[in-house]
Amino acid sequence: MIHFECDYTEGACPEVLARLAQTNMLQTAGYGEDEFCAAAAEKIRALCASPDAAVHFLVGGTQTNATVISAALRGHEGPLCAVTGHINCHETGAVEATGHKVLTVPSEDGKIRAAQIAAYVEAQANDAAFEHMVKPGLVYISHPTENGTLYSIAELEEISAVCRRYGLYLFLDGARLGYGLAAPGADVTLPDLARLTDVFYIGGTKVGALFGEAVVITSDALKRDFRYFIKRHGGMLAKGRLLGVQFDALMTDGLYFRVSEHAIRLAMKLRAAFARAGFQLAYDSPTNQQFPIVPDALLEKLSKKYSFSVWGKPDAEHTTARFCTSWATREEDVDALITDIGA
Repeated sequence: MIHFECDYTEGACPEVLARLAQTNMLQTAGYGEDEFCAAAAEKIRALCASPDAAVHFLVGGTQTNATVISAALRGHEGPLCAVTGHINCHETGAVEATGHKVLTVPSEDGKIRAAQIAAYVEAQANDAAFEHMVKPGLVYISHPTENGTLYSIAELEEISAVCRRYGLYLFLDGARLGYGLAAPGADVTLPDLARLTDVFYIGGTKVGALFGEAVVITSDALKRDFRYFIKRHGGMLAKGRLLGVQFDALMTDGLYFRVSEHAIRLAMKLRAAFARAGFQLAYDSPTNQQFPIVPDALLEKLSKKYSFSVWGKPDAEHTTARFCTSWATREEDVDALITDIGA
């Protein structure tokens, strides 16, 4: 079976594994207070052009989302996101388990718009029963989104401005951030994210690491006591150096960006093949996630050799499938899939 269902089926980049092996017997302080975490954090601050940012390393995306949102909000507040947002659809109520209701607005492409944020905040504030309702305190977005779409710098500027006008934190989930930065036509950079958000994270689990996410905090209010929240949410890894070593390797000599570009190149090759075969794409995704609408008969044949995710049923005879490439995807596997589609 050749796997295209997600971007975390393999272990880690050889460079990351080599660095873990090289440092295995070194003694370091625990809980992320080691020299590897410090070196990785410094490299991230430099790449973000944000020398005052706080950088923390956590194990996985759900843990990171729940920890950041819990740290940012008071008890009567909730995060506002697209109805398709990861925290709303794919985290088993992890945010709600911290005591914060996820608030949603409609979305066709996975993105949330500045006008939607303003309208939601105004409607809640002007409702006669406003104090009986959960108040939005944070806006959650993903880049790329669940549907593989990207925010433009103009859209991000507008969202940031609205959040600042209404006193909302802006939190960007970057679980697949490398693939968003490397996508053709992408105009958002790490310095842009540091400038326009209050907190975001650089995903490692899906972009070359065994596990791990690097949280970058620019808001002074959020920096305060954040390690307490990490500990309280079970995220303070005793052998924190394992996270630091991996991100130190990924952020050295452009490795993170090179492996992301590899995934994007193969995804675009696959996208072109779907187009040649006459398949409509459910979303205009320039990232490593592609969503062709495929006749069920063909999908049944493909499922004998390839694994993929089922994303929806647009009609009785077709299925929207998700095919993911990653830092580890082999070109020969993509070529095999393209050949079978053509056949």
